[in-house]
Amino acid sequence: MDSFEINKIIAAILVTFLIIFGIGKLSDIVFKVDKLEVASYKVEATDQDGQVISSSTETDLDITAFLAVGNVEHGQKVFKKCKACHSIKKGGGNNIGPKLWNVMFRPVGAVTDYKYSKALSDYKKEWTWEEMNGFLIKPSKWIKGNKMGFAGLKDEKDRASVILYLNQSSDTPKNLP
Repeated sequence: MDSFEINKIIAAILVTFLIIFGIGKLSDIVFKVDKLEVASYKVEATDQDGQVISSSTETDLDITAFLAVGNVEHGQKVFKKCKACHSIKKGGGNNIGPKLWNVMFRPVGAVTDYKYSKALSDYKKEWTWEEMNGFLIKPSKWIKGNKMGFAGLKDEKDRASVILYLNQSSDTPKNLP
């Protein structure tokens, strides 16, 4: 095989790659599609009775239906992910993260013997059902600038269950809405 044959093979490979990538770029130019700012459809889950449980949007959340998805036992299992940084025992101390006994419906950043990030110290809200749900979806997105290095809980049942478990881990658990 001489050098002319090798050049033809290399040229054929290069032309093939150019055609493949060129068609992709050309189709992007010809068929320009703008991304939607709002979801064009809403996915809803139903329970065994056929009733709508909840929607997947953060702003339009029926908290009663959302919490009905979870249970305390499942929340205790899912909370094992949190135990690496947080204590949930009554009288427990702070770890990497603050202690979480009585966390539901207390002000954000209220544990006096824990040094919170500036973002959490300045947040000035309390841990309601909705706030905790939003935070657990993705902490870094819900309260920008906080130092919690947790990716979040994407599954609604996991979040609802953890919230119920946190509520149960209290001197005075709140009644469910």
